[in-house]
Amino acid sequence: MINVGVLGATGAVGQRFVELLADHPWFHLQTLTASERSAGKPYEKVVNWRLETPFPDEIGDCIVSPTTVEAVADLDIVFSALPSDVARPLEAELADAGLIVCSNASSHRMDPTVPLLIAEINPDHIGLIDIQRDHGRDGCIVTNPNCSTIMLACSLAPLLPYDIRDVKVATLQAISGAGFDGIPGMAICDNVIPYIGSEEEKMSEEPRKILGRFNGSEIEPIDFPISASCNRVPVIDGHMLSVFVEAGCSIEEARNAFDTWQAPFSGLPTQPEKTLHVFSQPDRPQTRLDRNLGEGMTVSIGRIREGIRYTAMGHNTIRGAAGSSVLNAELLKKKGYI
Repeated sequence: MINVGVLGATGAVGQRFVELLADHPWFHLQTLTASERSAGKPYEKVVNWRLETPFPDEIGDCIVSPTTVEAVADLDIVFSALPSDVARPLEAELADAGLIVCSNASSHRMDPTVPLLIAEINPDHIGLIDIQRDHGRDGCIVTNPNCSTIMLACSLAPLLPYDIRDVKVATLQAISGAGFDGIPGMAICDNVIPYIGSEEEKMSEEPRKILGRFNGSEIEPIDFPISASCNRVPVIDGHMLSVFVEAGCSIEEARNAFDTWQAPFSGLPTQPEKTLHVFSQPDRPQTRLDRNLGEGMTVSIGRIREGIRYTAMGHNTIRGAAGSSVLNAELLKKKGYI
């Protein structure tokens, strides 16, 4: 078993990491970290478990550690659910100390030597790890993208052969994306908030790196523009995207591209049977009905129309966060980096 830990284990994404790792067939969840006020106490005493799945009792008596390099020095992998301002210096220190850091934070996503990885979409980008190590780093940092970016990039990948010229996307994003205490109930109930800080910039920039080509030393980003408009809606989990793509394909070719696209590998523990699920019903996907497809790791696509226009949707804290990061770590093991 590979010894792993979760940084920031009490928050929304941290709890998802714990849920996914508590009974993982490859990874032994050994260390949980949180703030100084939680350190030294059993996890079950400091976490306010808010997921729909039962609390994993086997890690309830795990004593929470402070979030320091020393606390995780004996691990192989750390999964980071830290805020970006905390993550930037600490993740670099951990990687320099020889740990593999699989991060959900945005701090290092656009660093030129750091893979911005969606395991099934750009697995060759893990070659950037070799660049990090050539620069003297003993460990490495691997990031997963912004939650809505993951849904968008997964849906765009099958259309890349059709000369994409322009992408516009409007999002309807669940409140869990802001964390448990991110949006007061009185602000979101009976309301839609047409602004999410820095979200539109991430969605415009990150897919260009993800869908770009790794030439052996750097990523050559895609050259088509992406324009995003992001909205927070009163849904607990599940980000929905309305996507408009200018590309050289017909509606039949687009539908066939979605239907026939397959991941370039199979058999990883967190990998869904289908990365993409295409609905033929005119009113699907829906967040409540479809966010848990593939145990939350499947991206749903529907309403494919001329334009090319379609709807994409996925579970934002599983496919869009912790689940993608765990799958990235599984790919690293498969490729021999662990």
